[in-house]
This record gives sequence, C-alpha cells and structure tokens, in this order.
Amino acid sequence: MASWFKTVAIIASTVPWAGGAASAAQCGHSGAGFESWKQQFAEEARGRVGAAGIAALMTTHYNPATISADRGQRSFHLSLDQFLAKRGGSVIASRGRSLKQSNAALFASIEQRYGVPLGPLLAIWGMETGFGAVRGNQHMLSAVATLAYDCRRSDYFTDQLYAALKLVDRGVFSAGTRGSMHGEYGQTQFMPKSILQYGTGNLDSAAGALTSTANFLKAHGWKAGAGYQQGQPNFAAIQGWNAATVYQQAIALMGRQIDGGESAQR
Repeated sequence: MASWFKTVAIIASTVPWAGGAASAAQCGHSGAGFESWKQQFAEEARGRVGAAGIAALMTTHYNPATISADRGQRSFHLSLDQFLAKRGGSVIASRGRSLKQSNAALFASIEQRYGVPLGPLLAIWGMETGFGAVRGNQHMLSAVATLAYDCRRSDYFTDQLYAALKLVDRGVFSAGTRGSMHGEYGQTQFMPKSILQYGTGNLDSAAGALTSTANFLKAHGWKAGAGYQQGQPNFAAIQGWNAATVYQQAIALMGRQIDGGESAQR
C-alpha cells in the first residue's frame, strides 16, 4: 500500500491537471507573504470575479488588527452570566423593549412576512452593533482578504472574499467600504456570503438589516409560532447566525425578555 501511494504521488506531481491544488494561492501565518498571495489569488479569481472586483482586491492590505481580533475572542468562553454582563445584556433588553414600541409597524410587517418575532431580531441588532451605533471602521475587503490569506480559517474566508468581490462587481460594495474586524457589514453585521444569499435591502438601514436578518433566520428553518429557547425548534436558526453557544443562549434569553417584557425570567 505504501508503495502504491508513493507511485500515485509521483504521477500526480508530473501530470498538469493533477496538481491544481498545489497551484492555489498559499496561505500564510504572517504578513510577509500577503502581497504575493494577493497576486496569486487575483489570477485564480479572473473569470469568477469581474474587473471591478479584481481592482478592489488589489487595494487590500494585510491587517494585523483583524488577526489580533480573530485570535482574541475570549468572551465566547465566558459563562452566560459573565457574557451578558460583558456585552450589556440588561441594557440591550431594556432598549429593545423601548424600540419595539417605536417601531411597531416595521416589526409587525416583518413578523407577518417571515414569522420571526421582534425579540430575537432586536437582541441580535443590539448585540451586534448597539442598535446601529457601532458598525466598525475597518477596510472591509482588507479584513476579509487577510483572513482568507491566514491559514487558520482560509477556506471559510476564501468563500467570503469571493462573495465580497462579487458584491463590488454588483455595486453593493466599493473598494473602500468600511466594516468590522472580520468583514462583517451593516446594522446586524452580515458576512459577505450571507449578503449575497439573504440580503433583502440596504443593510445600513434598520429596516433593511432587520428584514434581511429575519430572512436569514427563516432560511435556516425558523417556524412561525414555535419557541426559540434552547431545546425549542427555532433555537437551531439562532445557531445558524452565530456558532458560539453562549452567544446563542444570550440572544434567546434577551429575545424572551424583549418579547415578554421586564417580568420575563430565564
């Protein structure tokens, strides 16, 4: 068996079509190889991405702050109580209860169309950007390109980078669009690939972002009228939004507090 694998490896190294993976842009662990990677990626992207997207790619730079943020997500390792305290859970729930009154017509139309109640939508909005107050000021394409180049999660962010470049081609993004540390964008912080799949309007506006978020949750199995606490049918849709268990639990809890008022208990 060992000699058979060795023979296959030798043949693969000499046959042009068998070495496609080897010619792919090589990931790295520091900024030293980023410019070379960018040139390789641009060559691979031609044909999949238009001229505007390629031109935007060439404006990107390696962003050490993005790498630092990606390595330092310690809050996801906190207990639920610690996480809520750190992220201001009580403030989010209180503000959410106020906003549900002032935006009642918007939330009613969203729930009628998508079946998603306002509680989890407001919880996500508050958790992600403080209800639109903090949306990030990073060069969005550089953040995504940095993580596509970085070896830790290269495959995932390569998909995100292709999506971001397609959004440039469509005029949704520009080369200078600003976003968050991982390339999240808008009032509820959509990743580029999710914008392509689930975006329904202007993500810089509350209405567009919340409608898109409801569309995302519905596409991930949200069932109108079903519960969304842990162990209930719609919790899986919240899991689709963010992979961190403590984040999911926090959204479900704050959503219930917003939907049920101040008396809602865990």
